[in-house]
Amino acid sequence: MSTTPACRIALKEWAVAVKALDRGEQVMLLRKGGIREEGKDFRVIHPEFLLYPTFEHQKDELLQEKYHQDLQQVLSEAQGGDTITFSHWAGVEEVIELTEQDKLDNLSPYHIWSDDYAQKRLHWKPRSPLSVMLLRLYRLEEPQTVPYLPSYSGCKSWVELSEDVPLGHLTPVLAEDDFRSKVGEVKAALGLSPSYKFEGA
Repeated sequence: MSTTPACRIALKEWAVAVKALDRGEQVMLLRKGGIREEGKDFRVIHPEFLLYPTFEHQKDELLQEKYHQDLQQVLSEAQGGDTITFSHWAGVEEVIELTEQDKLDNLSPYHIWSDDYAQKRLHWKPRSPLSVMLLRLYRLEEPQTVPYLPSYSGCKSWVELSEDVPLGHLTPVLAEDDFRSKVGEVKAALGLSPSYKFEGA
């Protein structure tokens, strides 16, 4: 857990995925990078960051059916383009690199995306592995709204904000035991022992 009072690094992620993380329904993100990624590949270059909720590209057919209602809700609550509101901060627990479709398929019960969309993420740029990011998520003491700047735009994962965002007292979304249990389920689905630790983060 961060001991710093503020953060200015943010990771872009669909707002509907942030909602699932906030409810503790999933503890992972699946990433392979955006079109404008430095070096053309996604890398976990920051171990702690704010979650920057985005609203572009989200469609019902890219999600499992039970999350369609969540998508409609987050789209109805979407802000105007002049500001961004941050409500969550995350620490990277672990990063697992995935190249095999059968293992990705085993993760289906533990995330919101449709099997077809998850597979497309895996097979896009097939020489690069898919990063399974296991995250410990925290709620900020108060949501923090900052001005949107054009430099934040585009298909890139990481954004360095122009100002520090105060975190305040951070509250974990899941209790420690519940989080460890969910991480263990994900690792078991991948055929990994709970003690396995990928050192690439």
